[in-house]
Amino acid sequence: MNSRVLRIELKRSVAPWAGAVVLTTALAFLYLLNGGWWTGTTAWTAQWTSLALWTRGLLFYLWPLAVGLGALQGLRDHRSKMSELLTTTSRPAWHRAAALAGTVATSLASAFALLVLAGGVQVLAHTDYMHLGWLPISLVGALSLVAGAVLGMGAGRTLPSPLTPPLLAMVAFAFTALMHASLGQTRTTTADGFPVTEPKQISLLSPVVADVSNVFVTLSASVHVGQTIWLLGLAATGFALLVAATPRTRLLALSPVLAGAAIALLVLPSDPSRIYVRDEAAAALVCDGPVCVTRAHQGRLADLAGPGKEALRLLHHALGGRAPVSVRENTAVQPEGSTPRWSRRTVLFDFDDDIVTAAKGKELTWALIAKGMVPGCGPVGWFSTGEDDVAQTVAVGWVLGDLRSLPSTESAGMRREFDTQARAVWKDLQALPRTEQVSRIDAMRAAALSCRGDTLKTLTGGASR
Repeated sequence: MNSRVLRIELKRSVAPWAGAVVLTTALAFLYLLNGGWWTGTTAWTAQWTSLALWTRGLLFYLWPLAVGLGALQGLRDHRSKMSELLTTTSRPAWHRAAALAGTVATSLASAFALLVLAGGVQVLAHTDYMHLGWLPISLVGALSLVAGAVLGMGAGRTLPSPLTPPLLAMVAFAFTALMHASLGQTRTTTADGFPVTEPKQISLLSPVVADVSNVFVTLSASVHVGQTIWLLGLAATGFALLVAATPRTRLLALSPVLAGAAIALLVLPSDPSRIYVRDEAAAALVCDGPVCVTRAHQGRLADLAGPGKEALRLLHHALGGRAPVSVRENTAVQPEGSTPRWSRRTVLFDFDDDIVTAAKGKELTWALIAKGMVPGCGPVGWFSTGEDDVAQTVAVGWVLGDLRSLPSTESAGMRREFDTQARAVWKDLQALPRTEQVSRIDAMRAAALSCRGDTLKTLTGGASR
């Protein structure tokens, strides 16, 4: 397609408007609404993979929009009443279809690329970790918009009714919603009784991905390959419908999408654990002595090394040979709702931990001591506060020799309530002989690290649950 044809199609088609609508609505969604894409280490401007996954998440409405706009474009010949005239020209039908589809595809792909570029500029300012593992995620996202628009064009030409574009857009939206709700998800219950959902294989036929919950998670290669095959089948069917002139050829045009679905389902993983997989490169450790962070957060090692070493020194002074000997960013990728796993010899932390996020200066040392004493046993992916916060405050005070109010992102009123409870427990603990204090601290830490006991009851001399 030469530049002259491209300019003509840009003037006569919805292509420029389609690209503008996709780009502006996506940016408006990201910047005007406050959601998970702005918080923590998984923010859409924090890491490359998070950027790719969050922008793919926007396809829950961008993809139906592309399908509807494509269908609107497919009505052009019918609206202009030129269908019969065009069939008498010497130019093959597929030439005209290719020029139209290529223009719309270029516009939508460019709009999605600009969206990714807008986030990428900010990612460059927030991370030192550069890689290309995010690129297939974004390429499949751009392909989904192109395939959706071409499918819409073919359907619009086949069913030339003013109702076709809105109905197709609604069907596409219902499809993406159902694939990430009832039809495409399996509801299960964890061993601790927490309800969770897992994606089915069929849900991967939707271009939308789940919300980003862990910076060390990415889509597997088989997902990229399977979705690419499926989307190419959609695009091929759309293009075939765009050039088909008889009922028989229109029926044959459905073959690519059926074949694409069949092959894609053979390639796409059926095991939920093989859909979202651990990103080993991002989770690789970078260390300064006993203090380690991941490659994804290697720029934060300099600020963490000093407080981490100081925390280990204080823990060794208080616990002796029972103290942890290293500080490491937690890279475990556990299912949502599962019980976290901790180590006696390593202080495991996450930059999204409430206490670590709120810590500044010497408070970071207190936060790491807290994670080494009472790391917290709330189910993965669930927010919980309560007795562990009180036990954590007392444990840090015992290590430091003085009760402190720990950093927190919780409300000031809730923090005061925890400190009041901790002060009462601290007073009772300080009244005990040193040997009894050590015994209770050891029992509390054992319960906290195993997640099999009630840390506060153990600390106050009560029975473990």
